[in-house]
Amino acid sequence: MPSLVLPARPLSLARDVISTPRAYFWSAPVILALAVFLIIWEAPGVLRDFQISQNPVFLEDGDVRDGRCTTRRMIFTDCEARLVYSYNGRKYDTEVEVMFVDFHMGDYETGLAISADHPELATITLGLDKLWNRIITLTLFSLLLGGMGLGMVFFALRISRVKGQLRRPAPLKPIPVEITAFDRKRNILSITYNDKLAADKTGRSAYTRMTQGEEPLIVGEANGKAVGLAVRHGNTALPVLLDDRLQRVALSDEERAAALAPFHQHGSGQDRAVLVEAPRKTMSIWRRLQLFFGTLLLIVVGVIGFWLWYVTSSDTQFQSPGMDINNLMPKPLNEWGCGQLKKRFGQERAPFGCVAGDYTSWK
Repeated sequence: MPSLVLPARPLSLARDVISTPRAYFWSAPVILALAVFLIIWEAPGVLRDFQISQNPVFLEDGDVRDGRCTTRRMIFTDCEARLVYSYNGRKYDTEVEVMFVDFHMGDYETGLAISADHPELATITLGLDKLWNRIITLTLFSLLLGGMGLGMVFFALRISRVKGQLRRPAPLKPIPVEITAFDRKRNILSITYNDKLAADKTGRSAYTRMTQGEEPLIVGEANGKAVGLAVRHGNTALPVLLDDRLQRVALSDEERAAALAPFHQHGSGQDRAVLVEAPRKTMSIWRRLQLFFGTLLLIVVGVIGFWLWYVTSSDTQFQSPGMDINNLMPKPLNEWGCGQLKKRFGQERAPFGCVAGDYTSWK
């Protein structure tokens, strides 16, 4: 393809040649609100149970009332209960709620535990058994949601800064960009492109909308995707995708015609290149079955391997999700696993899956 030759003077670009995805305006606040809600909802209970776990007292005569566990999406379980108990001659009545990730099916068994240092802090023993599960779940989801929300805010601020810079004239440097996605709706062409083909590539993605029949200036193909021509505007963070008539650059009609002449000659009068959606590839049923059962096999092997490590080598009997996997095992395997754990931790409290009816001793 011919090179784009632009005037040597600083040039400005049209407004709104870099767009902010509409989803950013509603999804970022929603995601951040979910992260804050999750922390406010779960963090106090996790901190309470962590404090209890430092010096717990398990009450045999405590009363767990209205206990209920609900599983959502097959793995997210939240349990709530009212705890009524007496300690050192004083009566207590409190409510607790815990959330964790679990593959458990059926009922849960639990007891009542309090902090010896602060007897007003009480929880269900299930909350202590799942404490690290809860800590990891809360941390991962908070980081995931918070990172996504803050990332969107950062990208929106960067786009706003770029828009302000583009209004001022600056030297333009043509570069190729990969068009990663596009969509046509109501005479609006929405395009996402990535700066990963130029020698000084940044790897950053940008988003733009073209209207009134505009098309990007397509100059080739790479890795099965169209390659468009963009320009770097001075030191701005994002390149600007050019249209095939160069209306986005502040040029005179004569300068525009001179810049496009080599492309017209190269095309030999053929129609201008436009983005055409490729037919979607479909996967055969046999390939889908192979993928499904292969993935299932990997999961099963991983789960069994983790379970064997837990019952034979773990440095604590209260390792989650090892307890949950051991509890789900068929009775002979569960008994063997509990026997292995009892050999190492028989003098301590039994974990979930190996506990007897008193919620403390080994079954």
